[in-house]
Amino acid sequence: MAKKSMIEREKKRAKLVAQHAAKRAALKEVIYDQDKPMEERFRASMKLAELPRNSSATRLHNRCQLTGRPHAYYRKLKVSRIMLRQLGSNGQIPGLVKSSW
Repeated sequence: MAKKSMIEREKKRAKLVAQHAAKRAALKEVIYDQDKPMEERFRASMKLAELPRNSSATRLHNRCQLTGRPHAYYRKLKVSRIMLRQLGSNGQIPGLVKSSW
């Protein structure tokens, strides 16, 4: 349970994505509108490039909320497989029945 900095970084990215989502959507709408003049579409693409890089939704990763691990992530519980097994063994996940671990 060490990677708190990665968890905090991911929370910061999620906040940026939410903050700039409307502006990004409006700029993309202008960029993809073929009826707009080329200069206006180019200006919109330059404004989009000026936004913070981490404000793009593609920069978000699913990470374990306890360890920050990005692999083997269970979306429903927001934990990695390792923490799922550990919490399940301790009986801390309701409805999870220990099978043959």
